[in-house]
Amino acid sequence: MPTTTVNFVRHGEVFNPRHVLYERLPGFHLSDHGKEMVQASASFIAHNEGMCAATALYSSPLDRTRETAEIIEATVDPVREALGLQDFQITFDPRLIEAGNEFRGTRIGYGKGALWRRKNIVLLRNLRRPSWGETYQQIAARVKDFTFEKVQEHPGQQIIVVSHESPIWTFRHLMETGHPEHNMLRRNTDLASITSLEFDSGTCALIKVSYVSPAAGMIR
Repeated sequence: MPTTTVNFVRHGEVFNPRHVLYERLPGFHLSDHGKEMVQASASFIAHNEGMCAATALYSSPLDRTRETAEIIEATVDPVREALGLQDFQITFDPRLIEAGNEFRGTRIGYGKGALWRRKNIVLLRNLRRPSWGETYQQIAARVKDFTFEKVQEHPGQQIIVVSHESPIWTFRHLMETGHPEHNMLRRNTDLASITSLEFDSGTCALIKVSYVSPAAGMIR
């Protein structure tokens, strides 16, 4: 059977000088440094034969992922044109969105985000679920639904998918261990990194996982 490789790209650094937990809030864009990080990963994709020839480019609809996808599109399209391939057309899918979080808009430990507040302590009752927002089971389910759908739509091909740390790692953890619950402090999903999952196109069975962080030297 042919295989389908889904290349998950995490967005770059976000301009957030107040260190607000921005979650799904609008108005949080890539910083200038973040754009440079994405440019490094976009160049990596452009020079990778399989990724450059990907048949589709999907993205979470949030500002930072939209901007990341646009940089990838602008960087890779000239190379694709030289190879006689069609330009990318970005498709936005809400299943790739950031995990929901009840602390959105706050600074953890400060003001409304102070952990000593009773309503916040209650939210922290279960660290493995987690209990402060969308559960790992829910995150993994929507990303799995998206991924398996696209694996079967693109047999024998590669696709590029721009998303966020939690959805990418939670789904990877599910595929590798059989359960999505994990220690969030042990995620291996750098900003602008690429996590590639190769699946059997017919059965959606995971064959291989690979990871690269083209902008690792730029992380601060």
